[in-house]
Amino acid sequence: MQTNLVLGIGDLGVSDAPSGFIKTFALGSCVAVVLYDKMTNNGGMIHIALPNSETDKAKSETKPGYFADTGIPLLLKMMKQKNPQLSRKYLSIKLAGGASIMDADNFFNIGKKNILKAREVLSRFGLTPEKEDVGGNISRTVTLDISSGMTLLFNPEKGVWEL
Repeated sequence: MQTNLVLGIGDLGVSDAPSGFIKTFALGSCVAVVLYDKMTNNGGMIHIALPNSETDKAKSETKPGYFADTGIPLLLKMMKQKNPQLSRKYLSIKLAGGASIMDADNFFNIGKKNILKAREVLSRFGLTPEKEDVGGNISRTVTLDISSGMTLLFNPEKGVWEL
């Protein structure tokens, strides 16, 4: 069993490795959705690049995690496969990213659109993030510790902080 997962843009993964982590680097306008099942210590994460799969149907079929509307349902399905009794009561949900890094004038607003779409898709499943560190103009690296559910963020200027 792989103990550590490193996710690139559009990747998603789940793990129940007690000494492992799931990590994604340098979220700019991208958004990470982090799920943690406190009952079974299963964790999942997705690195979303764009809100809607309609922009590229072919890519959504080969890399559904690239889009919020196709990736989040798949991540939830993967979590449910790890624990068929997955319950909202024990599910911790966190969002990070969605910054405006290369879009200082907010012309495209991709970060904001990613945040809003992630929240919308989660709400369709009756889910709400319990913590968020989103927006602004800094990149974030996100690490989920599978043994504890602790989610750490990192930025070169800000250092490390817990979400």
